[in-house]
Amino acid sequence: MARAAAADRPLVGTVGISHPDRVIYPDQGTTKLALAHYYESVADAMLPHVKGRPLTLVRCPDGIAADGRADTCFYMKHSKLWAPPALRRVRIREKTKTGEYLVADTPDALVSLVQMGVVEVHTWNSTCDDLERPDRVVLDIDPGVDVGWPAVVDAARQIRDLLGALGLQTFVKTTGGRGLHVVVPLVPRADWQECLAFARAVAEALTRSDPGSFTMQFARAGRERLMLIDYLRNNRTNTSVAAFSTRARHGAPVSVPLTWRELTTKLGPERFTMATVPARLRRATSDAWSGYFEVRQTLPPHAVEALNRM
Repeated sequence: MARAAAADRPLVGTVGISHPDRVIYPDQGTTKLALAHYYESVADAMLPHVKGRPLTLVRCPDGIAADGRADTCFYMKHSKLWAPPALRRVRIREKTKTGEYLVADTPDALVSLVQMGVVEVHTWNSTCDDLERPDRVVLDIDPGVDVGWPAVVDAARQIRDLLGALGLQTFVKTTGGRGLHVVVPLVPRADWQECLAFARAVAEALTRSDPGSFTMQFARAGRERLMLIDYLRNNRTNTSVAAFSTRARHGAPVSVPLTWRELTTKLGPERFTMATVPARLRRATSDAWSGYFEVRQTLPPHAVEALNRM
């Protein structure tokens, strides 16, 4: 429960929430204070997925537009503005400059993001401790507008089986949209270029095997019935939406880790929202990604060559 720090700034954890009654999701009247409480409630589950990682953030200072569009929102890569003290700052060298990124390591840091007007949290594939060697590869299945959920589920299973044939263990989560992320945890050994080449080879293998279902074309026009395998999530400075992050869309959808067993055509992603996910966590008897952080695997030698032969 929030403890009143001032008449207009209740505390969530130790973070004072200004404009607590500001409506963030107008379709359901969800306020900034309610969003702060959501992040407080999922912090224990979310922090292992974000702790120590540079963040790219989607800020919606005035909430989501009433028509559901995110026109009032914008991506924030570098921290050029004041941020609450619970958030850590790291300086990272880029191609032409050094950027300052925010890092959320604590429950108060997650709530502080809400205080800044953040609605979506996106993370690097590496941590600040080893920036140049990713500890995961993310394969993003992005379906065209005419692709149904059963096809997306089947695509994720195909990726799981393809990578399983290479001896790699994979995990799956919703994106808060119509797609799925298939995630390959890694011991940080390969560099960015090696991970990107591997992800691209996976996308190419899938597209070669089933060009009627998969594509590597990023432009939306012309791929309405195809699924893009977005391998560019594995480029340095590119990010993926974090597990348990809300999305800046009507209904307050959430990206949620799933077990492979529960990923079925009947389990639509629309059921995972800010309103339902805390209860899911309370009911859970085990972590959907049990074992994820204990996996010790590396990209197999000659993996790209093996995929190119498939």
